[in-house]
Amino acid sequence: MRVIVVGAGVIGLSCAIRLAEGGYDVAVFARDLPLETTSSVAAAIWYPYLCAPADRVAAWSRASYEEFTKLAASEPSVQLTHGREFLVEPTQDPLWADVLTDFARVGSPPVGFADGWSFTAPVIDMPQYLPALVKRLEAAGGTLTRAALSALPTNADLVVNCTGLGARLTASDPTVTPVRGQVLTVEPCGLTEWLVADRSPDELTYVIPRRNDVVVGGTSQPGDWNLQVDPKTSTQILERAAELVPQLRDAKILRQRVGLRPARPAIRCELVRTSAGEPVIHCYGHGGSGVTISWGCADEVFQLAQSV
Repeated sequence: MRVIVVGAGVIGLSCAIRLAEGGYDVAVFARDLPLETTSSVAAAIWYPYLCAPADRVAAWSRASYEEFTKLAASEPSVQLTHGREFLVEPTQDPLWADVLTDFARVGSPPVGFADGWSFTAPVIDMPQYLPALVKRLEAAGGTLTRAALSALPTNADLVVNCTGLGARLTASDPTVTPVRGQVLTVEPCGLTEWLVADRSPDELTYVIPRRNDVVVGGTSQPGDWNLQVDPKTSTQILERAAELVPQLRDAKILRQRVGLRPARPAIRCELVRTSAGEPVIHCYGHGGSGVTISWGCADEVFQLAQSV
């Protein structure tokens, strides 16, 4: 069966790999190549964020956690890293915590926080991981081609729509909207654990050490399409993070980037048929959790493809 996957972010590539390794003839078409996508900007710690519905997200997250745990044994861009999250209010355990073997409450959160937990999570170095996914796709016989499509193609037995914000066009879906995220990467400064601090919905602070750098974020700005870096915002991000991680004060800034998370009231992952009867699997609207639920969604897309 000939399958065309539209979109080459982490969702599109993961779905394409599952399909290609499952025996399908897969071609990926995308306006933006992997390192040009929002996925390449992601701090990419396994952590469900800005996505719904909670029950499906939890199931996809568990499946992806198990897959990343396996990948960490052989893929250098995936590392299992311990860290902590601080919360301003006492909070119940998240639905996805049951997959974590070392989930524990933080006994004494910093001043200004009332709760927190710690656990080991996969941290994915996206500039390294995305090319690795492309190689894996090609090894399975799949192809990747740059193509600016104004609509979903019709010359395949099945089309999989993984266009993120592009689904506003490819699926005529105006409920997909951007949530702007600005991040910095700084030079390594001796950090071995990640940190997330939730002070408010629009003040998201995270520090994610990777092999060759540290990702520091961030922002969560709904409806903002601006892809330009705001120097003032970068200063604020770094100041907030340095309050919790003082080593960052002297770290050299390597890069500043902006990504637009493809948010939607609920993730769309379903099989539909066009008016002409052609099967299309939509898989978009992953918000800030594209990496976190990528393999779980890819598994579901593969199951849906088998039903065609």
